[in-house]
Amino acid sequence: MIFNIGWTLLYLYWRIFYTVPTDSGILSLVAGIALLVVEILGMLEAFVHYFNMSNIRYPKFPKVEPEDYPEVDVLIATYNEPIEILYRTINGCVHMDYPDKSKVHIYFCDDGSRKEVEELAAQMHVGYIKREEHKGAKAGNLNHAMSVTSSPYIATFDADMIPKHNFLMKTMAYFADQEKKNRELPEEEQVHLGFIQTPQTFYNPDLFQYNLFSENRIPNEQDYFYKDVQVSRNKSNSVIYGGSNTVITRRALEDVGGFYEKSITEDFATGILIQKKGYICYALNEVLASGLSPTDLKSLISQRVRWARGCICTGRKLHLLFTPKLKFAQRANYLASVWYWYASWKRFIYIMSPILFATFGVMVVRCTLIEVLIFWLPMYLSSNICLKMMSRNIRTTKWTNVYETVLFPFLMIPTLLETFGISMKKFKVTKKSTSSEKKDRTWYYAIPHILLAVLSVIGIWNCVRWTFDTGRIDYFVILFWLISNFYNIIMSIFFVMGRKSYRQYERMEVKEACELTNGIVTAEGMSQDASEGGISVLLKEPVDFDDEEEVFITVHDRKYEARVRGRVVLVMHKGDQWKYVFSIDDMLSSKSEYIYIIYDNFTSMPVNLDESSSSFDDLRLNITGRTPKKIFQNRKMARIPIQADGVAESGLKVSIENYNYKYLLVSYAGSRQDTLRVPLCEGIRLELDLENEFGDQMYLYRITNYDALHGDAKKQEKLSQWIRDYSFGGAMRYEQKRSLKKERVLALDEFSEMNEL
Repeated sequence: MIFNIGWTLLYLYWRIFYTVPTDSGILSLVAGIALLVVEILGMLEAFVHYFNMSNIRYPKFPKVEPEDYPEVDVLIATYNEPIEILYRTINGCVHMDYPDKSKVHIYFCDDGSRKEVEELAAQMHVGYIKREEHKGAKAGNLNHAMSVTSSPYIATFDADMIPKHNFLMKTMAYFADQEKKNRELPEEEQVHLGFIQTPQTFYNPDLFQYNLFSENRIPNEQDYFYKDVQVSRNKSNSVIYGGSNTVITRRALEDVGGFYEKSITEDFATGILIQKKGYICYALNEVLASGLSPTDLKSLISQRVRWARGCICTGRKLHLLFTPKLKFAQRANYLASVWYWYASWKRFIYIMSPILFATFGVMVVRCTLIEVLIFWLPMYLSSNICLKMMSRNIRTTKWTNVYETVLFPFLMIPTLLETFGISMKKFKVTKKSTSSEKKDRTWYYAIPHILLAVLSVIGIWNCVRWTFDTGRIDYFVILFWLISNFYNIIMSIFFVMGRKSYRQYERMEVKEACELTNGIVTAEGMSQDASEGGISVLLKEPVDFDDEEEVFITVHDRKYEARVRGRVVLVMHKGDQWKYVFSIDDMLSSKSEYIYIIYDNFTSMPVNLDESSSSFDDLRLNITGRTPKKIFQNRKMARIPIQADGVAESGLKVSIENYNYKYLLVSYAGSRQDTLRVPLCEGIRLELDLENEFGDQMYLYRITNYDALHGDAKKQEKLSQWIRDYSFGGAMRYEQKRSLKKERVLALDEFSEMNEL
């Protein structure tokens, strides 16, 4: 970090005094100064971040007695969100732990005055607050709720944010502990907490993860801010209030006149005002709630435009640069927060600078290759290393560039208008919906990126041509710059192209003990993942669950038990276990408990970047992910490899190859038999009708007495024992068997394909 700061200062000195093209015309001068200005401001922003990250202060979790936890109001601001989203949120709230739950007062703050929300509040036994006048948007809604509630602490949640069971236990402990300490201190020595901010994470992949086929490779785009940047601000008491997943003291809110209503980012402004009053605010990096990220590009752009304009407007109205009520470090951090939203202009200048030179012949930076290698390269490499090191592998320069390149065309005009005081008056709620809803075609959003891609290709071609024509390698730097930008532009085009969504509900990693039964047989296993529409369970042995019948699944959580009803949609061999996937037809009377178990589990989204992935992998995944794939129907019965010989009642000797309860694959010598009766064990006889014939004396038979065997619990138990005795001990032994019978591989593969189709 010290090396990077030193080399950055040296680089800036060189850039300011030796590289500005003062004698190449007005266009070159303007472009050169513009690039220099954004570089200087970007490096000042980096220095602020280095200062914060050099000594991270994280509040130690205090030990608090149960009786010391105070009363708290939980306010859920809602306007037009779907009821199913509100149900998840309120269900998470009512399941939050607290020593005395009578001290927790939960309210829907409904600015839409909807009857269905009032009915949901009554169903869940929580408060319902509506107002006649809808002034001040979300801030006005919360201020009205404050006027009719009275607890000393207020937890605020967006309509889609689902708290974990320990949210209040983790956050309220800091307030309870400070209250107890203050009672023993004189007034002038007391410390007053303003708010505790926890990360805003998401249980669904954000658009960057999903559209770029990277939901298993990169963290959520906002993780870097909430888990790194926010926590680093504890040092300077400049933590940003994020509007949700937060607990605020009523005293602090009353001191600043409530939630700030003169900005469309009321949370950003309210937090600054609270810190101006001297309240101490903390950010935690422990995930205590998760929500729904925007699921379409239009909503994402609308959200970021609101954030950008709101932060710039707040900076202007609260006079961040000159206010005496903020310390220097606080002002620096908040000014960096405002400057961040000009990244759209910064990115535009970074992209256009090499294009101006290589495509249009406009000089932007006057330098030689040797100078670039001496002054720029050490600064560039050390900056990348510092960001990756300090972000704990949550963010790299590459991904920052991709994110900024995607959004910059849509933020340039709004930020410019807001800078000159032309503000957006109306508060726009970010649309939140399930990922299965039909999305608008947004190809036209890619027009700016496509134009820049064309200009970049022309510039790249010119650089290559000049290099061969002159025999000089000076153009390699411009070529590197163009290719780097071209990668970001191509990734942006992939992003805007989108990706088709197949799931109606998001699937969470849920590992809990399960019990399954169809009323005849019962099995115990461990769930692997679950959603509102389905659940997958690992079993040690295969079970005869007919895909046409209902299966009851009981999931056991640390505190709750949920019983749902579903049907088998997929069975597959996984190692030495069997994976059964069920679609859920009915949550019965356990809807509340089942929804809680799903969303209380921490998201299975990545928390770090996949270091093994390269830029080539990024492009490859986005190309191959968009090519049509052959889709097979899922196998719904367990296909069990068997090694057993038997004798049919006709005296024919048969070798049993595999069995899936409804079908049997056998081989035998001699002429084809249309029907067979094969005893398996005492009391079990399979009645078989020929279904298909393969080469090399391999035959597939349908078990015609399946219903009789399936409905008899005792026969099911005998069949299970027969499978244990004669099945292979997992996929490895099955592969060994197939390798010993090479002449039958083709027939087995044909059988597999027939089953899948």
